[in-house]
Amino acid sequence: MILHKWIDRLCAGVMALAVIAALLFMNGERLGITPSSSAPGYERRLFDPSYVHQIDIIIDDWPGFLAEASEENYHSCTLVIDGEQFSNVGLRVKGNNSRRLTEKYGHERYSLKVEFDQYQYSSYYGLDKFSLDSSFQDNSYLKSWIVYDMMEYMDVPTPLRSYTWVRVNGQDWGLFLAIEEPEEAFARRNFGRNHGQLYKPDYRRLDDENADVALKYIDDNPESYDNIFRNAKFKPTEEDMARLIRALEILSTGEELEQAVNVEEVLRYFTVQVFVVNLDSYLGKTGHNYFLYEEDGKLSILPWDYNLAFATYSLGMPDPINDAELYVNYPINTPASGEVMRNRPLYHNLMKNNTIFHRYHQLFDLLISSYFESGHFEEMVTETRALIDPYVQKDPTAFCSFEDYQLAADTITRFCLLRAESVRGQLEGTIPATIAAQANDKSSFIDASSIWLPDIGEIADLED
Repeated sequence: MILHKWIDRLCAGVMALAVIAALLFMNGERLGITPSSSAPGYERRLFDPSYVHQIDIIIDDWPGFLAEASEENYHSCTLVIDGEQFSNVGLRVKGNNSRRLTEKYGHERYSLKVEFDQYQYSSYYGLDKFSLDSSFQDNSYLKSWIVYDMMEYMDVPTPLRSYTWVRVNGQDWGLFLAIEEPEEAFARRNFGRNHGQLYKPDYRRLDDENADVALKYIDDNPESYDNIFRNAKFKPTEEDMARLIRALEILSTGEELEQAVNVEEVLRYFTVQVFVVNLDSYLGKTGHNYFLYEEDGKLSILPWDYNLAFATYSLGMPDPINDAELYVNYPINTPASGEVMRNRPLYHNLMKNNTIFHRYHQLFDLLISSYFESGHFEEMVTETRALIDPYVQKDPTAFCSFEDYQLAADTITRFCLLRAESVRGQLEGTIPATIAAQANDKSSFIDASSIWLPDIGEIADLED
């Protein structure tokens, strides 16, 4: 009898603990408990930025893989990351213009995509996919590193990254930047287990209208937004599509924007985006190279693809514009022509609201004062260069010489510091902050005559 009494109490206690554990599991985030998805294992491993990691690619037919680069097909390989082996991993070449030009000029240093669950249900400590960026048209090896650091500093959900020494079948291949791809693991880490929808809007043909890529409201038919829904990272339901379309409709009116836009987060994104003069982006003529996140009917824009940032998009055109003074002083209030701005409602319609516009300037002041004027930026660049210098020096597939790298790193650092001076002047009213005003008065521009933009990296480097 006594034994039965204690067993009953013990069972009741176990059941109570199970109920408590279940409640904590379901409501942990609301109670302030950090979910494991927000601090996944891969964050502390491959994406520890304090050292250069090593990735070994073991693949049966590497020459054949390179020969088929233009097809962008996945091939099975074995990946060894910092000594840990992962079998049957998907590997393919990535990139559009960068891939085409790398091939055109006879190089084999392609950027790569690595997908752990391409052939089987697998991951790297929770990570499903990452890319290896080749630093195409970036002799400094710093473009993406700097922009993502700025985005993260401004509390924008940002891909993790780390420098990585890559070897293929036992042979050194070079220094690449490993970047977390915005897919399931990224969404869980940044937005929790019950995250929303993630899209990468992109056009089929640049000459099309591509109103959906510009985030313009067209009508209520999901088929009108093929460039968005075709590029969904998670299969959207009818309800998902309806929420996004409704958000675009509200955005198009310019009224009650907080119902459809995560305004604070979007402003933080645009603060960095405008600073780095990334013209191959949402604010450029192409209007792409971003991720779109939707949750509960609210939109956020997330960073991606910065190999042509820092005013280097024009490089490689038949008659490139290398006017560093123009780009160092690029206006923060109208960072594109009127034609482009009127077709970019996520920026234009927000900035027509005086309260939101004032907040945009406050965030620019925060970025300039705490990131640049504090010395944080220069310290970060110095530490990063000390980390990667030895690897760049021995990089067997580099697009440039070590001396070119040093010059590029110096140039991009000077560009950023002078750009910060100009933005400070624009905020204080001593330098014009619009395209129209700058056309009439350049007398107060920050002098950028010491900068030659092609030194950061240009298409002509590939011809050497």
